[in-house]
Amino acid sequence: MSGFGRGKVILLGEHAVVYGVPALAAGLDRGVIAEARPAAVAALACAPWGTDDPLGADTELGRAFTAVVEAHPRAPLPSLRVEADVALPAGAGLGCSAALGVAVVRALDEAVGHEATDAEVAERSLAWERVFHGNPSGLDNTMAAHGGVACYVRGGRLERLDVRRRLRLVVGDSGEPSSTRAMVESVARQRARDEARFDKTLAAIAALVQNGRLAIEAGDTHALGQLMDLNQHLLSAWMLSTTALEDMIGAARAAGAKGAKLTGAGGGGCMIALVESAEVGARVAGAIAALGFAAFETEVG
Repeated sequence: MSGFGRGKVILLGEHAVVYGVPALAAGLDRGVIAEARPAAVAALACAPWGTDDPLGADTELGRAFTAVVEAHPRAPLPSLRVEADVALPAGAGLGCSAALGVAVVRALDEAVGHEATDAEVAERSLAWERVFHGNPSGLDNTMAAHGGVACYVRGGRLERLDVRRRLRLVVGDSGEPSSTRAMVESVARQRARDEARFDKTLAAIAALVQNGRLAIEAGDTHALGQLMDLNQHLLSAWMLSTTALEDMIGAARAAGAKGAKLTGAGGGGCMIALVESAEVGARVAGAIAALGFAAFETEVG
């Protein structure tokens, strides 16, 4: 009676996706595993956080758990205890909350014998995401359910890409928690101050995403890396980067990365670097670790 939700990285297009611009995202091979079992008290327990929230608890996890339980197609559900093993850092731009939500939804489905498509799981887990992020784009929960590399447009439209060659990434974690809600609100305030300038930036990001899609489908990692660097410049102009993120990005580029940028909401969290080989990946990860930050390598596609 278990379910799995993937973490994700955004290759190009974060924040702009909130305003209807497509984004390119990739599902990670790590995430959250949740198991549901009959119990006297319905609750959600999450390792390694040490949380244990009963249904109806006035906490973020309690409210999110209640939202997906009460909205289940077979509600009211029997009393179930869900235990989740979380293998992603929270608030780091890797879609931890969405991966947890998808894993919980799937565990509940498995426990009551309800079959659902990936799209249905993604749709139901959006209620979970709203508890944490207020006005989420829907990208994180969609990628947590589907995986792969895809072009996503707000509203749930997902188009899988034909990836000619798997992409090798190094993920660096600043250790600084980030609030997606706060960063989205910050960007919205900038839009309100100068909408014309903001719309020009959106158009530039849309062009990066379109060219990034072509680069991925052609297996052109050099072009994709350049586009990632350009996207980072625009995200920095929106004041989403931090000193720690910039230090890791600079170290990654100096160590041979094709391109590097923050991923997710910004204001902390993680960055990603595109590398050509395992040898370069190890060098980039080592350069990030030398700065005192955690890093890991992964392949997507």
